[in-house]
Amino acid sequence: MKLFIAAASLAIWNVGAFAPIHQQQHALQSNTHLLSTAEPPERVAPDAGYKPEWENRDGKAPDDFTKSDMAKDDLSGMWECPLTRWDSDGIDVVKAQQMARMAPHCPLEIRATAEDNVKGAAYFDENKDMIKAELLKYGAIWFRGFDLMKDVKGYREMHERMGMDPCLDPLHSSGLRKFASERDALYEEVNKASLRGHYIGLHCESTAKRTAAYAAFVCFQKATEGGGRFLVADGAAILAELDTALLQKLYDRKIRISVSNLDIPPGTPGIIKDGFKNLVDAAVAPKFDMDLEMIYESDGKPGRLQAVETAESPINRHPVTGMPVWFNNAHNHARKLRDRRPCGVPEVGMTEVFYADVMEPLSLEDCSEIKRASEKHITALAMEPGDVLFVDNYRALHGRDVFQGDRYHAVSWFTWDNEDWRGPERRNVEKNGMNKIINQMMDFLPKDFESDQS
Repeated sequence: MKLFIAAASLAIWNVGAFAPIHQQQHALQSNTHLLSTAEPPERVAPDAGYKPEWENRDGKAPDDFTKSDMAKDDLSGMWECPLTRWDSDGIDVVKAQQMARMAPHCPLEIRATAEDNVKGAAYFDENKDMIKAELLKYGAIWFRGFDLMKDVKGYREMHERMGMDPCLDPLHSSGLRKFASERDALYEEVNKASLRGHYIGLHCESTAKRTAAYAAFVCFQKATEGGGRFLVADGAAILAELDTALLQKLYDRKIRISVSNLDIPPGTPGIIKDGFKNLVDAAVAPKFDMDLEMIYESDGKPGRLQAVETAESPINRHPVTGMPVWFNNAHNHARKLRDRRPCGVPEVGMTEVFYADVMEPLSLEDCSEIKRASEKHITALAMEPGDVLFVDNYRALHGRDVFQGDRYHAVSWFTWDNEDWRGPERRNVEKNGMNKIINQMMDFLPKDFESDQS
């Protein structure tokens, strides 16, 4: 989910974060170009093109599903997340859409038979070549009804039998996720009570700098009081669906994404603003493994300093197949979409998407088309204990609906088996301090936090 840069961490530098509540609420109504009136837009939960039915399968108790196999090696020194593989030059948009229309529906569903469950981990050993080929073809595979993956031990056995190499989340230091089991290279998904009322839009687990090759999302416990569907959509299908003129415009102009907001009082002298900017740029930004530029007032809010990623193409060719796909996080990060759906991100972490050439936020018309095309191709999965969604991170986008009660999903990220693409880097433990600090901040937020709260 993917970039509220846990700018909650940067809130320690944020003068506006400690303003009285009435000042904060005023800022929320004036910090975006999308509002045509004084009234905030209505928040409506997005729909999905496909909604499989729940089956209400039983899982294990938390004390049982979280146990690690201590006889296994410790994987905490996993690979660094590999660098993003960009191949976006010279794309003919019309031909790209024609090619994308030939892609099969994503995800492929593989349902366990009684025989498959008897085989246990051997099923994945016997079928690993088929599974990898189908993942490349479909972009995502939903393994449904497998008993093996109902706990951490079985889940790890599954991906090890397939020869997958775990790596860090590209935003490991952002604090969005903490480890469910660090020795098993398993992150807890966004299950925090403070974010259960937050709709996570479609995104690749990617920054302009780093992208995990694959992911395996697992359900150990579905939401106890409803909701919490896991969202997946094919980047090829979205590319084929989008209005061609808009796609060409975005491809020509490229996009930039801001990942945090730091507010200082309007009218602050320039020398102090520059000093504050330099301080954040030197002391905080390097803690996040991203290429960021600190820019004042890009979204029109006086005194706002934003951390903005470098320009990137919204279309990229798949590194293996060469298929052009919609490869960006606009559906999740566009402010005009976040302001119109359930949102539980503090203002400091609200994101925005800009036309890269002029640094102006995407128009409401363009955001609406991105919303339409994306949500038409969402499959809102009814994941239950033991279910796993394998995702090709360069092909499929993912997200999560709001939920009630408690929910426990987890994810491991995987790097390439190609050594040149994987790179030589192992985990840099210096990133872990920021990760822990931010997670503590996020845990401090009240349950069902809403973005209009102080």
